[in-house]
Amino acid sequence: MLEKQLEYIKSRTDFVPDIALVLGSGLGELADEIDIKEIIHYNDIPDFPKSTAPTHKGCYVFGYLEGKKVAVMQGRIHLYEGYSPAEVVKPIRLLRLLGAKTLFLTNAAGGINRGFRIGDLMIINDHISSFVPSPLVGKNDDSLGLRFPDMSEVYSKKLNNIIKQTADEENINIKNGVYLQFRGPNFETPAEIKMAEIIGADAVGMSTAIEAQAAKHCGMEVCGISVITNLACGISETPITSEEVSETADRVAPIFKNIIKKSIGKFNE
Repeated sequence: MLEKQLEYIKSRTDFVPDIALVLGSGLGELADEIDIKEIIHYNDIPDFPKSTAPTHKGCYVFGYLEGKKVAVMQGRIHLYEGYSPAEVVKPIRLLRLLGAKTLFLTNAAGGINRGFRIGDLMIINDHISSFVPSPLVGKNDDSLGLRFPDMSEVYSKKLNNIIKQTADEENINIKNGVYLQFRGPNFETPAEIKMAEIIGADAVGMSTAIEAQAAKHCGMEVCGISVITNLACGISETPITSEEVSETADRVAPIFKNIIKKSIGKFNE
């Protein structure tokens, strides 16, 4: 299933990453700080899904960050772009086949927790994926992982502790919470956010959870941070716009990039 894409990437680079990093909406500029060894655009990879979301450049960036060998997804694939769950997680599975053992996910999210403020950062300690189809449905690829993978600790406590320690050292008041993925592309209704609040979600977005599922399935250690770029519908009475999301992500980017870089520098030590 992934052989053709894997063969193409290996024809372009022999770089073997240890850590994979997915940069969400408004966060792609971190890739500019990498000691770059190769850039491969999704459009060049055979039968590979194309990233169409605004601000997502749609490429893999291979190189060094804080002395660690990384592969960065500068933009991701979303269900709302019309792709199947298996297509959405194809980039993650390829990163695992290329050698990455750790996956660091990031996203822009709407805040549901009433203690959150716009611009907060949230360590993802669990997720709710019940409202989107699982990427594991269908015939299992035993070469990737088990038919029935355990999901009791999708997000590594060890890596989350490193992120929290890094934030404390930088005097950043980082939050913890549960992320809920809806399909999108529409923002949620007040009733949907009320439901999400009742079932325990602290933040909501249109990505990430199924990527984490696929990564856990194929044996990766996973962590993630959400940038609270807006308060979810019903928590705030102001209509939500994609421009607001991008503006907040841009404003928080320097703090966010600092935490990511310094946390990655401590991974695998």
